[in-house]
Amino acid sequence: MSFARAQSYQFDADPMEGERSPLAQARARLMVGVLLFLGAFVLMAIRTIDLGLSSPAVERTATREIVVPPVTFARSDIVDRNGELLAVNLQTSSLYANPRKIKDAKGLAQKLSVVLPDLSHAELEQKLSSNRSFVWIKRKLTPRQKWQVNAIGEPALSFQDEEDRLYPHGRLAAHALGYVDVDGKGLAGVEHYFDDRLSEAGRTAKPLALSLDIRVQYALADELEAAMRAHQAVGAAGLVMDVNTGEVIAMVSMPDYDPNNVRGVGDEEKFNRVTKGVYELGSTFKTFTFANALDDGIATFDDGYDATKPLRISRFTINDDHPKKRYLTLPEIFAFSSNIGTAQLALDIGGERQQEFLQSLGLLTPASLELTEVGAPMYPSTWRKVSTMTISYGHGIAVSPVQLATGISSIVNGGQLNSPTLLKSNDHWQNTRQVISPATSRQMRQLLRLAVTKGTGGRSDARGYRVGGKTGTAEKAVGGGYDRKALISSFMGVYPMDDPQYAVFALLDEPKGTKETFGFASGGWVAAPVVKNVILRTAPLLGVLPKEEDEGLYQRVALMIEDD
Repeated sequence: MSFARAQSYQFDADPMEGERSPLAQARARLMVGVLLFLGAFVLMAIRTIDLGLSSPAVERTATREIVVPPVTFARSDIVDRNGELLAVNLQTSSLYANPRKIKDAKGLAQKLSVVLPDLSHAELEQKLSSNRSFVWIKRKLTPRQKWQVNAIGEPALSFQDEEDRLYPHGRLAAHALGYVDVDGKGLAGVEHYFDDRLSEAGRTAKPLALSLDIRVQYALADELEAAMRAHQAVGAAGLVMDVNTGEVIAMVSMPDYDPNNVRGVGDEEKFNRVTKGVYELGSTFKTFTFANALDDGIATFDDGYDATKPLRISRFTINDDHPKKRYLTLPEIFAFSSNIGTAQLALDIGGERQQEFLQSLGLLTPASLELTEVGAPMYPSTWRKVSTMTISYGHGIAVSPVQLATGISSIVNGGQLNSPTLLKSNDHWQNTRQVISPATSRQMRQLLRLAVTKGTGGRSDARGYRVGGKTGTAEKAVGGGYDRKALISSFMGVYPMDDPQYAVFALLDEPKGTKETFGFASGGWVAAPVVKNVILRTAPLLGVLPKEEDEGLYQRVALMIEDD
């Protein structure tokens, strides 16, 4: 047995001349096959890693590269003053195709038309049958639409991950927020004004906090919409402002739109009547005339003017809407809203000083608000005597509602002018300018309260909230003249007058009188009730509690009012 083993060993170990054994050849071939397999595997692994690391926005074909637009970058959330979400980015997908890979463009267009019915079948078929290597089919699909497209099973269709801008409250704060385009770039509102801040790398995780309170926004929008419908008005505007900081708590312009879908929205809906619109706001301007006169010492509460008959100057006649046809004290002129008395007071102030005062309140320059949709005021290029008289009661000058509210706030808050702002901030009152004395401000609060308790603003009186304010009614300027049947009716209210916190403004464009208003459509009849309702609904939300009024604050001035 040992000899046989030795022979076997000798046979295996001793190769034949010039030839390999069959076993050695098999081993060599197997080794070559293994090496080739390993090489192919390594190449495949390298290719897989290369594709994985390369940009997902590029597809390669045998002929050229298909460049797919990059994903939309993140964008900061927008929240209200209480942290309520107003605008947010959500992950979504957009659909594109490579027409060169499509075998049946007509059939695929038919299937996509069922899933995406808002797309034109003819345009789809044209896109899918083109010779291009990339075409967008639809941006920002819903999850259901994406699932349905996937179910078609067409390899030439692909998705691109993107982010879609969503406005959870829809049209509620449309004009303040604005909207973005399909690529996420701001086109209007704070979305446009703060576009760089909202999309800045490294800051998108921090939300942009606005001064708005969406609860107050809802109440204001609800009341304006109801009044607009009741009086068949063509438009409406309103805002709520913190008189001590300039913060805009609510801002509504109607008609409005849904920023989630701006396709087909017209210029009328996008127009912001609060900031872009400028209007002759009528008797609300008397507030500035009286503050000017009292602060400059031109007149006191003990003074007055003869309002027995209309004033005539040049070809113009100045009348009173509610003529008393007698001598009126200053408090009576304000409470009864006498144009005749106010015009005479303005003449004593003088045109030059009148311009200076209105300029100091920011009424002759556009409002410095964080929006690009800001209107420029309109006033005479040459300030004549008749201009001084008519501007004193709000005719011949047009300003935006936000300018009016800013000016009125400075009149009642102790005389400090704050720039209006849409940002939540505690710093704005530090950048203030004194425009009237605190003593004059106290006098004006008395007059504004009396205009509600004894004057034309009675329908704004929200019980327990000591509302003060001024009505405004003006005919719309049309073709160089005025349309007596087309009114801009407004009311500017402030509460509580013993410690002013908030200004509330409401405007109706071309309202119609109703049976309930006895056919009247002036500011006192149609806009003042809106302000009252807004105050009753929102004051508790803003921490203002009702209380009994200290009659002594207004007793001396009230005694100067002679009831007819």
